[in-house]
Amino acid sequence: MKNTPIFDYPNYLNKIFDKLKNNGIKSIIVGGYVRDFFLNIDSKDIDIELLGVNSYQELSNILKEFGRVNNVGKSFGVCKLSLENLEIDFTLPRTDNKIASGHSGFLVKTDKNLDFKTASSRRDFTMNSIGYDVDKEIFIDPFDGIQDIKYKLIKAVNLEKFDEDPLRVFRAVSFRSRLEFNLDEKLFVLCKNMCEKDLLFELAKERVYDEIKKIFLKSPRPSSAFVLLKKLGGLKYLQPLDALDAKDFLSIMNAIDRMKQLSKKDNDTNFFLMLSVICYKFTKNDLGIFLSRLTNKTKLSKNIASLTKTKFEFSYTDSEILHLATKVNIELFLLFSQALHPSVDAEIFLSLKKRAINLGILNSKQEALLKGRDIINLGIKPSKDYADILDKAYTLQIDLILKTREDALLWLKQYLL
Repeated sequence: MKNTPIFDYPNYLNKIFDKLKNNGIKSIIVGGYVRDFFLNIDSKDIDIELLGVNSYQELSNILKEFGRVNNVGKSFGVCKLSLENLEIDFTLPRTDNKIASGHSGFLVKTDKNLDFKTASSRRDFTMNSIGYDVDKEIFIDPFDGIQDIKYKLIKAVNLEKFDEDPLRVFRAVSFRSRLEFNLDEKLFVLCKNMCEKDLLFELAKERVYDEIKKIFLKSPRPSSAFVLLKKLGGLKYLQPLDALDAKDFLSIMNAIDRMKQLSKKDNDTNFFLMLSVICYKFTKNDLGIFLSRLTNKTKLSKNIASLTKTKFEFSYTDSEILHLATKVNIELFLLFSQALHPSVDAEIFLSLKKRAINLGILNSKQEALLKGRDIINLGIKPSKDYADILDKAYTLQIDLILKTREDALLWLKQYLL
């Protein structure tokens, strides 16, 4: 944590702040950008809380000269501005009151006369309620968030209104795992009560998916989030993860952390691999149930099923590696298998990777020697039999019976004529 707070932000934002100030609007940087400053973490997401703004339309008219304005958050009093490499959220001073279940079940009221403390009281955690007044160049900390960061403590801004958004359980778990902070005791009890009341089932799967993704990608030990979620009783939302016995659960948690250490640079790939690890013990039906809680992406489900249901062998012939490449991406399969089988010598995985590279199939199956045009060139009219012929030829190819294109063309002539 920084000892001498010298707050910094992109200089080109000052033009916007000056324009807002000339219109009687006060700008306060809030949320993750300020929190991450005190944690010495680089942050690209900037949220601006505005005080004294008359209407959403007024704000939109001011901002549009600086970049592209996105009105997707209009109903929540949020105006998004795309500028440089950032998307900045400008928020009108508002209060949120729960009137129905779900993310959209809030009555949002904007009020130009709100002070910062009142406006920030709707936030989830004290560490996210710290503001930076860009005009006075001072921090505003109405809920002692700076102190809580110092003591590595996650506390709710308002315990009475915290349960209005059940996603806050996942956010609490996520921040606990990502920052390795402790949950305030009262917050722990409240989150547990929210899980017992099944409030998590109100959540849209897309919101949960995003939080799970943050846990996998940003936590040094993602397992800690799921262990905490288990203690809170929140794993029942992620059925059937809650049904794993203690031994299997521990095994999967350890594998997730190993997968984190083996991760590639691509975030989408890393997320896919860790999500696959957590699904390793599931049956096909279990996998469908689990993923249905998170996403409608059928391709993702299919790819995870292919990876989790392909058994790792300690030795492979060249033909077996070629067959393997038709089922999975071999590079990812080896990373996945290495996370699940820590007792296997790492040299075995490295050797298999080198052989796959030499065969040209590390990330895709071997290219077919025969194409549809080869059948046409023999005077055979296109038909539904084409696919069957090419499949037979490809099987012979990866069985290493047909090794060259000449072999394949000779086989084709003999098969057709």
